[in-house]
Order: sequence, then structure tokens, then C-alpha cells
Amino acid sequence: MMGVGKSAVGRALAVRSEREYLDTDFLLQHKLGRPVSQLFHIYGESAFRDHETALLRDLQPQLAVVATGGGIVVRPDNWVELRRLGRVMYLRATVEDIIGRLTESKKRRPLLEVENWQDRIVTLMAEREALYQQADLVMQLSGDEIEGAAERAYALFCEDKA
Repeated sequence: MMGVGKSAVGRALAVRSEREYLDTDFLLQHKLGRPVSQLFHIYGESAFRDHETALLRDLQPQLAVVATGGGIVVRPDNWVELRRLGRVMYLRATVEDIIGRLTESKKRRPLLEVENWQDRIVTLMAEREALYQQADLVMQLSGDEIEGAAERAYALFCEDKA
């Protein structure tokens, strides 16, 4: 889900695991030449999701940590692609924690450009939770600092391999 720290934890996990770090939002931004918020406004959500799916299909399995946008889970085809690339981890946070993080964030979130964006978070979480739960690994975030969360994610991956 947006605002849980996928990018920050992903970067730290990549360093910890000595792997490359890839961020699908950054890759789309680079490929299409505009920030994600502009891509949403120019193309609309459906076309943005088409670009996101195409990007996933183009990625090759490799030793990397891949952070995705929170809405990538809404398309069943994306789950096929995510699993083709490796194991999928869901960084789970409470709605209250997400709202707190997003209140402090300067990053614009296209899906939250509505009058009562906090209610939108609650709705999105309700719609997506079952989808997120399809992940191979679920890690509850509980006030962890980025490095601590990355360390726990690394341990969870190692545990899952055993």
C-alpha cells in the first residue's frame, strides 16, 4: 500500500542483501519522461496500469529487490509477472500508520487528490487487503525504522528459504 515505506525499505533491503534495487514507479517515470502523478493525470489510471503491466513483463528475473506501486496488485496478470520475478513480500501497516506517514509526506499521491483523502485510504485498504495477502511473505510493520524493517525483511526471506 502507498505510504508504508516500500521504496525506503526496499533500498535498505537491497543494500543488506547485496542486490540491485529496482523501483517500478521510478522505471516508469524514466521510460515515459514524467513523474507518476503527471502520468496519472495525462493517461488516467487505467492507461497507467497498462504501462505498469508492460514494464513488469519486460523485467527479467535477477538478484534484485523490486519495489512496486501499491496498486500493482489490482490486475491478476501482474501477480503472474511478480511471481515470475521472485518471491513477493507485502509490507503491511495499519491504516492509522499509513495516514500518519502520508500526512507528513511531501510526495503527491494521484489516488489521494480528493477532498477527504483519509477516507480514500480506508477504502483502498479494504479493497486491496485480500490482494496484498496473496503475497508469499507478509511482514507487519510496527513503528520500525527503515534499517530495522529491512533487517526483519531479510530475516523473513532467509527463514522462508530454509
